[in-house]
Amino acid sequence: MAVSVSTSALKWQGWLVGLVTLAGLLVFAPLGLYVWASGGGQRAAGQRPAVEDVRVTGCRIDPAGRRVAAAVEATGRAEGAGAYVVTVEFRDRAAAEPGGRTAQSLVKIPGVAPGATEYAEALGPVWPAATTPWCGIAAAEFTAAR
Repeated sequence: MAVSVSTSALKWQGWLVGLVTLAGLLVFAPLGLYVWASGGGQRAAGQRPAVEDVRVTGCRIDPAGRRVAAAVEATGRAEGAGAYVVTVEFRDRAAAEPGGRTAQSLVKIPGVAPGATEYAEALGPVWPAATTPWCGIAAAEFTAAR
């Protein structure tokens, strides 16, 4: 009788290992396929990050609506024309607080020719009267024209 209990326990352990393996595949296989299909977040060799092509040239508070506005400039790449999507960040100080939340705004700069400089304005939130805003680039993406 002790032999059949031991054999039954081993049988259930085998089933448990199989079910856990199957569950792991069902969870992690789609994630792996997504990362593989998206290119793994890697840029082409020799291509610089889009953040290096954009900068904030001005940060002001609109007197009429008290909203903060950032002037953004994008310089075209030598590889060809394209569009930039820039995430602008608005804070009350230049140094970010660890774990702090900041206001952000997206701005699209389409049709930037190689070597040309294009401008856009990103509008942020209504800004408190007694504080001076800081505006900076949080992220940028470049999409080549087809």
